[in-house]
Amino acid sequence: MSREEVFDKVQEIFRDVFDDEELTISDQTNSDEIDEWDSLEHISLIISMEKEFSMKFDIKEVNKLENVGEMIDLIVRKMEAHE
Repeated sequence: MSREEVFDKVQEIFRDVFDDEELTISDQTNSDEIDEWDSLEHISLIISMEKEFSMKFDIKEVNKLENVGEMIDLIVRKMEAHE
């Protein structure tokens, strides 16, 4: 799966979690830019991504992430590691 395909799936996850079909994310998007993005929504995002991409994230990995782009890069790295 390409990075662009991962990005598109992550975009859909954000729209589902925040219940906003118009929500648009970028690599630089972070929790400061989405009013509803609190710790509970963060957990929902992580769980949704784990389910979508059939992987588990380590809490240390997640805590290091500063924006959506870093999350997508992490997903891509984990997918490549399991090929």
